[in-house]
Parts: sequence; structure tokens; C-alpha cells
Amino acid sequence: MIQIPAVSVSVKPLFGVLVVSLSVLLAISVLAPRSIFSQTSFSSLSREGFDIWSVRRMVEWRPCKWWLQGHLTALPEKSNGYIRIDCYGGLNQMRRDLCDGVGIARLLNATLVMPKFEVAAYWNESSGFADVFDVDYFIQQMTGFVRVAKELPPEFASKEPFPVDCSKRKGQFDYLESVLPFLLKHHYISITPAMSQRRDRYPEYAKAALCQGCYSALRLTKSLEKKAAELLLAIPKPFLALHLRFEPDMVAYSQCEYTGLSPSSMEAIEAARGDKKPWTGDLAKIWRRRGKCPLTPRETAFILKALRIPTDTHIYLAAGDGIMEIEGLTSVYTNVVTKSVLLSGEDFKSMHGNTKAALDYYVSINSDAYMATYFGNMDKMVAAMRAFNGLYKTLFLSRRAFSELMYKGLRGKRLMRALWEAHRDDFVMGIGSALPDCFCEFKL
Repeated sequence: MIQIPAVSVSVKPLFGVLVVSLSVLLAISVLAPRSIFSQTSFSSLSREGFDIWSVRRMVEWRPCKWWLQGHLTALPEKSNGYIRIDCYGGLNQMRRDLCDGVGIARLLNATLVMPKFEVAAYWNESSGFADVFDVDYFIQQMTGFVRVAKELPPEFASKEPFPVDCSKRKGQFDYLESVLPFLLKHHYISITPAMSQRRDRYPEYAKAALCQGCYSALRLTKSLEKKAAELLLAIPKPFLALHLRFEPDMVAYSQCEYTGLSPSSMEAIEAARGDKKPWTGDLAKIWRRRGKCPLTPRETAFILKALRIPTDTHIYLAAGDGIMEIEGLTSVYTNVVTKSVLLSGEDFKSMHGNTKAALDYYVSINSDAYMATYFGNMDKMVAAMRAFNGLYKTLFLSRRAFSELMYKGLRGKRLMRALWEAHRDDFVMGIGSALPDCFCEFKL
């Protein structure tokens, strides 16, 4: 005879224990603190062919709603005068100056006139704003954000603006207290914005003007954009745009010492040093560990391999002439192309330095992926524009991580694994993908 009650008594406690046990395990798995980079997830990433771009991001930077969708503060009925932004350096440094200048013009309720590009000292040429950017498009896009004049009124047309030193002006009240009085007195002034502006202290209407001028209003001239589109079309797809900096002046400026370079590279560096002598002893070690030393092409190739970028990847080298030791990269990654190879000789020679830089910029913001060995003006601008366009395969190779890991004695596979982990963390959290002035953090 089957004793159902006896069976019932033995099963229920067992079932209850099982339910309680499963509940406890589930609670532990949910509530226990876990790193987003758990061992399990890393093991899944270690599969062959799983490159850095396959890692799931946790954070993205997107254009802030207060800029794109906000209600603009109406411009005052009367302008306080005219302001010209004098921009110096390479194309992207001048672009940074212009972005800041737009915000300052709105802050001072000034009418912005066409900026002056001071390129002679940098490129040994005379190309101006209108040679690179579409003036009419810029004026149209800035409507409602800041007044822009294509030409000065007759009373100022033949005069040079009154120059105002802004080398120490960085915040809203600096400009209102120290620069505005000159604008009200002379009605036409010129400024060059200081580096490291405190844009976070600007009122929202001035920040909105800066963001609009920097990311929406600057478009290449039609002829230059056509040339850039042709260059983009000629690059095999998909491709990685790599901004590699290892020119003699760059290395000399860093004040870093290198071993194992060719005699010709060492001579070029010494010729470019001038009075910037390299650090030595403990200071040299500290300097390098802080990530101040440019990555060599060979080191760059090593990091790319650590990030599991296939060696047959098509790479567009977004760089100027004079990169040293390039064989350290091309001996590992053999599908590397440059604009000088893809463009016809005469066509390329006739272009100015700024227009060549504009081609690299255009290709970089439209590439399938972008990496840089430096976090300079071009890299910041490219990363922000890629974020603006919804392209997030952007990563800056960490000189600091490479130096720190080398200092700890890591080599070979151990170094590769550590480099993967360092860059994976940066990529997942969107570090460096856009500056916070115009972009807001968006958690996925």
C-alpha cells in the first residue's frame, strides 16, 4: 500500500530547502558587488577575433539637449561692437580658438567678423578662413546664436581692430570686467582666446553659441569637401584612421629620450631640440611614467595588436610629413595608406598645409574607426565630431598605461593582456570620446 502522507512529508521539506537555496544564490548573484569587467566577461572577450570594438560600452557622450533642443535666449537689440578672432597655429588649434571666440563674442554681445587665420609662422603660407570653411554656411548656421558680419561697415572697413590681450582671461567675469570696456570704447577689437578656457562658467546662451559654432556651423568649402570625399572613396573599406605623432619637432618638444632609433631619426631629433634638452635620470623616468613621451610607430603597432586589431586591417594614416621610424608600424600592419599616395602628385603639391590637414580631419570623422597616439587639438575635435555624428569607435592609445606597465617589468603576452584591460576600461566608459563642454554623459 502506498503511503502518500509519508511521501508528502519527505518531499515538502526537500522542496522548501531547494527553493530557499536557489533564492539565496539568486540574491547573492544580484546583490553582490561585481565589476563590470568580471573574469567571466573577460574570458568571453578572449575568443580569437574579438577586438576592442566588440566590447559593450557602458557610457556614451552625446550632444546636450540644452544646446540642440533648448530655447535660445534672444539676442539683444543692439550689438556692443565688432570683434575679430585672431587664430594661430595649425588648423585644429585655430579651430579651437574660433570655437572659444564665438562663445566670447556672444558673452560680450558683440558682432563676430570673419576670423583671421595667422598661418604664416606655422605653415609658411597665407591661406585664410574662407580657403578652408564655407563662410555663407557658417553665417547661416549661427543665426540666432550670435551676430556674424561677412563685411565690416565703412567706418571700420579700412581700420585695424584694437588688440586686446586675453592671455590671462579664462572665465565669464574676466571678459566682462576686462575686455568689454575696450569693446565699448573702440567698437572694434581683436582677441586671441587663452588656452584652458573656463567654459563651464559661461551662461548657457554663450555655451550654446560656442557649441553651435564648433560642431554645426563649420563645413569645408565645396571644392575642398569634394576633394575630401574623393579621398574617402579611394580608401579601402572598412578602415581605421590612425593619427600617429612621431615627428622630430614633436619628439624634441616632449623632452624625452629614446633608444633604438635609427641614426637619421636621432639626428633629426637633435636638430629640432634647440634649447629643449631631454630630461635625464629620475626626472626622465617620472616624465615618461606620466605619459609625456610620444609612442613610436613600433610601440603603436604593439598596442594595436594587444587590442586585437587584425594585422591586415586597412589603415589610413592621418598625419603630416616627416613621421620617423614608420617601418615599425608598416612592417606589422601592411595595409597602410596616406593622402600623398592616394592623391595625384601635382594635385597634392598644390594644396596648402591647412587644406591638407582638413583632408585628414574629414577622413577621420568619417572613418569606420579612429585611434590616436596623442590627445591634441585634432584628436579632441575629431572625437567630438564623431560623437556628434553617432560614431563611437574612437579610442586614444594610452602612453601613460604603456609606460607604467613597462616600468613594472611587463613584457610580451603579459604586457599585451594588461594593455587590453587598460584600454578596454577606457573604451567601455567612453573616456576621451568627447569633451563635456557641449556633450552630456549618457549611460547605456
